[in-house]
This record gives sequence, C-alpha cells and structure tokens, in this order.
Amino acid sequence: MFDTVLVANRGEIAVRVIRTLRRLGVRSVAVFSDADADARHVREADTAVRLGPAAASESYLSVERLLEAARRTGAQAVHPGYGFLAENAAFARACASAGLVFIGPPADAIELMGDKIRAKETVQAAGVPVVPGSSGSGLTDAQLIEAARGIGAPVLLKPSAGGGGKGMRLVRDPAALADEIAAARREARGSFGDDTLLLERWIDRPRHIEIQVLADGHGHAVHLGERECSLQRRHQKVIEEAPSVLLDEATREAMGSAAVRAAKSCGYAGAGTVEFIVPGDDPAHYYFMEMNTRLQVEHPVTEYVTGLDLVEWQLRVAAGERLGLQQEEIRLTGHSVEARVCAEDPARGFLPSGGTVLALREPRGMDVRTDSGLAEGTEVGSTYDPMLSKVIVHGPDRPTALRRLRAALAETVVLGVATNAGFLRRLLAHPDVAAGDLDTGLVEREVDSLVDSGIPDEVYGAAALARQLALEPATEPSGAAWVDPFGVPDGWRIGERAWTVHRLKAPGGEPVEVRVRGRAAGAEVAVGEAAPVAARLERGSEGRLHLTWDGVTHTFHHAGDWLGRDGDSWALHPHDPVEAALLGGAAAGGDALTAPMPGTVTVVKAAVGDEVTAGQGLLVVEAMKMEHVICAPHDGTVSRLTVAAGATVAMDELLVVVTPHGSDGDGEGTPGKDTAGKDTAGKGAAGKGAAGKGAAGAKDPVIGASPTTPTSVGEAR
Repeated sequence: MFDTVLVANRGEIAVRVIRTLRRLGVRSVAVFSDADADARHVREADTAVRLGPAAASESYLSVERLLEAARRTGAQAVHPGYGFLAENAAFARACASAGLVFIGPPADAIELMGDKIRAKETVQAAGVPVVPGSSGSGLTDAQLIEAARGIGAPVLLKPSAGGGGKGMRLVRDPAALADEIAAARREARGSFGDDTLLLERWIDRPRHIEIQVLADGHGHAVHLGERECSLQRRHQKVIEEAPSVLLDEATREAMGSAAVRAAKSCGYAGAGTVEFIVPGDDPAHYYFMEMNTRLQVEHPVTEYVTGLDLVEWQLRVAAGERLGLQQEEIRLTGHSVEARVCAEDPARGFLPSGGTVLALREPRGMDVRTDSGLAEGTEVGSTYDPMLSKVIVHGPDRPTALRRLRAALAETVVLGVATNAGFLRRLLAHPDVAAGDLDTGLVEREVDSLVDSGIPDEVYGAAALARQLALEPATEPSGAAWVDPFGVPDGWRIGERAWTVHRLKAPGGEPVEVRVRGRAAGAEVAVGEAAPVAARLERGSEGRLHLTWDGVTHTFHHAGDWLGRDGDSWALHPHDPVEAALLGGAAAGGDALTAPMPGTVTVVKAAVGDEVTAGQGLLVVEAMKMEHVICAPHDGTVSRLTVAAGATVAMDELLVVVTPHGSDGDGEGTPGKDTAGKDTAGKGAAGKGAAGKGAAGAKDPVIGASPTTPTSVGEAR
C-alpha cells in the first residue's frame, strides 16, 4: 500500500477519498485553488498544496501544477476522484512519466472508452449489444443531419468525449437539429475540449441501468450488481439506487456478464461502470451506452449493498494486488438509495445558485451517510460543479430505504445557498417512484408538481411565533413574584388581548402580515387574510421547534435566526429599506432582460440596433457547467446591451433591453443600486432583484428562503 496519496480533486469526493485514506493509515494530500483555500477537503487532509487561481484551467486542470504538488509532498500515487482530470488519458500518462501511480485504469483504456464511437465498436466486437446510431468519427454537421434522417426522429446528440450529460441534446424536431448540433458542439468543446458528436436512436421511456465492475491488473474482473439511475433531469442523475426493481436474477447476471466482457475488451483495471439503456417494457433487451472509466458519483449505494469500500479496492488494485473476489462470493444485501444535493433553485427553473453557507445541518446515523464538502462559512460560487453533497441510506428493503432517505432529507439544512433538497424529498414521495415505475423522463414530466414555489402558512406562523418565543422570559417567574403584564409579549390588555402583528416578506413577494394573539405556547395566528387558527410552538431537543398548527404538528429545525423543514430552509431577520429603481419609458416591465444566475456570458448573438423577434436567442450565460439562453421577450429592437462575451455577471444584473416596435421609449431606464452597489435593472426579471417591488418599511422582518443576506430585500429562493 502507498504511504502518501495526492487527491487531485475538491469538494465531497475529495473528502470521501480522504476518509478511506485515513482509515487505511495512508497520508493524504489535498490540492486547492484560491476559491477553496478554506474548503472542507483542505482542512481534513493531512497536508494541502495551493495550485493557483479559482479558474479550473489554472488549478484543478493544470497537470503541471498537480505533478509539482505531488513531487513537493512526496506522494507516490494520485487519486483523480471524478470530474476534472479523472478520465484524461494524457494526465494518466503524465503521472506514469513522473513516477506516480495513477489510481485508475490504464491510459489506453481511458482513451478507448472515452471515445464513444470507438467504445461502441470495441464492445460490440466483444458481443455486447449497442444502441443503433451513427457510425464513424469526426462527422460534419451535414453528415450528422444525414445520419439522423436514416435513424429517424427522435435522436439523441452526444459528445464523443466526456459524460455526465454535458452537451447531450434530445432532438424530436428535425428542423431544430442544426441549432442543437451547434449548441451541443459548443458545450462539448467547453466541457471536454472536443466537439466531436455522434447520434443515437432515442428510446422512449427508457431506464438507465449501470453495472459496477472491478478488475485487477492480472486479468481478473467481477461485477458488483447494478444501479438504477433513471431519475434524471436534463440528463443529469438526481436519485440512484441499488439494486434495480426492474431486473430479475437472470437479467442481472446477463447484464453483469456483458459488463465484464466490456471491461476486459479494453484491458480495464480498477473500478469502472458500464452504462446500459434498457426499455422499461422489455428489460431483456438492453443496450450499451458508454463506460465511465472512473469512480461514479453514485458508488456509495453499491458500497452499502455489497459491504465493499470501492476506494479501498481502487487503491489495492493500483498498488498491484489481486482482487481476491470471486463472482459467486458477491452478494447484494438490502437496498440503498442516494440523493444528490445541488446548489440550484427549483423555484427558478433549477438555475444554479450560490452564496455563503450560513447554517448547516447534515443527516448522519445508523444506515444514513452524507458525503459532503460543505461547512459553515463555505462560499459556493459559479466556478465549479453545483453538486454540494450526497445523502445515502440503506435499508432491509426498498420501501424502508425510501422512507429513510425522505427522513434524512427532511433533516438537511443548508441556509444561505438554495438547494434542491426539498424537491428531492417530494420526488421520493411520488407514487411512480414508490412503485418503482421509473424512466428517464419521469422527472421532466412531473416537475411542476414537484416544485414548491410558495411558502406554506404554517412556516409564516412558525416564524412569527419564533419571534414571540425569543422575546419571552427564558423561565417563568415564581408564583410569589409580581409580573409586569406589559413585559410579556402576549398582547395583554385590560379587557381583551390585542393582536401582535409581524410583517414578513418572502423573496420576490409582497409583505405578509401575520397576526398573533397570545404566547407562543398557546396562541391564535392569522396569516394574511386567512381566518385565525389555534397554534402552539414549543422548544424540543437538539434545536428543534414543534409547531402544532390547526391540530397538525410540524417539526422545524431551529438555530437563532433560521428555520428548516423537509429539506427547505428559511431565515428570519430584519432588513433595511431599499428604494425601488424603475426602468423608465417603454423599457419598464419585461423589456429588460437580467441574468437568471451568477455566471459568465459565453456567447453574444445580438448588437444594439438589431431587429429581433420574440424567442430569438440573444445571449448565453453559463454557470456550473450549465448553459442558459437569454431570449427576446417580444419583437423589437435591441436598445441596450451591457455585456460582452467573457463577462462575469451577478444574478439579476442587467444584460440587454429590447424595446418593442412602436414604442417611444429609449430603453435606457433609470438604473438603481442594489445592496452590493451594482447597477440593477430596476424591477429585475421577476421582481426578485435587490430593487424588487414590495419593499417593506425599515426593519420589517424578512422570512427569506435560502439563499439570504442580512440586508437584502428580494433574495432569490
């Protein structure tokens, strides 16, 4: 075994690898960019080395700087994690040239399986069934369009290099194929440095099932069963589980054997995953999609059901050991499910979010595991991948595992950064998910019913009563002592108790008046125009608050100025008034287009004076490897353009103004100042900007869903 291993990655996977290194007594070396100087993986490693600036190209993707860090710290091996250089054959070869062991497969295997076209040809020759699609490498746009005609719509565009759904486009309308090819090439070039594309037949209502394989350097390979990864959004996995309810034992063994043949066909060594597309109505017909020549994000569910530490086996194989595992010895016990917690805002179309983690609560315990790179104070920006953590559970059966994961997500609090934790919890409760009736389009079909864009009345009530509770005496005075009735915040008056009014404001919304009469331990509460309900708020153990609301009890996590429930988090704090800035003339309202997320402008397709039509793409903003096209809201003229390609923009920053035809307005507007001192576009895209409508009076409390800043008025939820 190695003495020292450098972990060439960041975030939760770096923390997870370091955990196994520590258990094995191996010294760990972390690397970091300036953006991650105080990150959790840096603090948990035995030693850490700065690579460079925040840009990945100058830090985590710099082969030269990684090798220098290994040399300086005496590392004997490099674990690449996943993402960044994990599937980069040139990096694997550079490690070998520097006398370092690359903890992964041979460079030739990475290169072969990284080219999806060659990979399909190789495994097909080994008797593995593949998806019908285009043939040949380096196809031009015209050749791809011609191949699509032969395959027939719908088709799936895929980058030949890379993975993770980046650059993939499902095209149902042949007329849109040219634009989709251009977009797919652009994203593939930006993500992988290679814009080669291929086409595959799209299988309607497919299931995504992958097989985990382990192979040593002595020609022995086994599979560790399958993972079901069909719950996806925009080709990105959100929930994974092992085993799959779709497969019977005969199909499992057939797919496992095919995966082993695929691994052996490329001379694989280490941990890898063979991905299959499976028709939901005919699981006996499965097709090879690709092989991921690295550890998968979802590997913990396989670890739970097999009892194996895959990182440990990666290390042992890289050190030259034989597997010592026979296929008949591998048993799958119970059921495991994983949820990916990402920095994204479901209420804003899943746009990437960012901010500072102000409060953090992550579930742990028996049969519950959280792999996380978060800590209180962590700055989440738009530079890297949006995944923050993974919550994984195990149970004796699938229903138990699903219940445990829902409960674990309910315990999750990440205040300061909007996450998808609440969305994931609702997804797990969907009847089709509970029944195991899955396919890769389920999330997109049901997304509207799974996104909760409003704040329930009981949350407003809990926030108001929490403020009452904070003002009440910590202990009751003795019966002999006189209590000033005006010193207890229960609305006591001669004759009848008065209502205490709390003015609460949700992000992007109007202030809501919450009237409370009585003490927190027993009160009437009315939210807005609703009729009063009986409510009671009591302190529980471990920072919990128990709210009985109209006969139903809800449990909130509570610490100081925040509340958390069911994976969602809210802050309660005062705010200062901010004068709303309004765009003047015809540019008021929907003419101004603002940045939907913090990120970088990668493409500018319009110039001032251009005549545009409704829906025409004007700009592309990229953040966390996600592209968002800014389109014209109506026919008109581009009257103002504030950014150029390469510009970094903040959320709600003004980008472009389109003045409608026939308008007398000049579109210049009257810029305002937000809390960060930047010029804003008045009301913003949806009244959610810092100058958004509905600003309450000075020191009115704000109930701000994550993310939140103490003095902002209209935070994004």
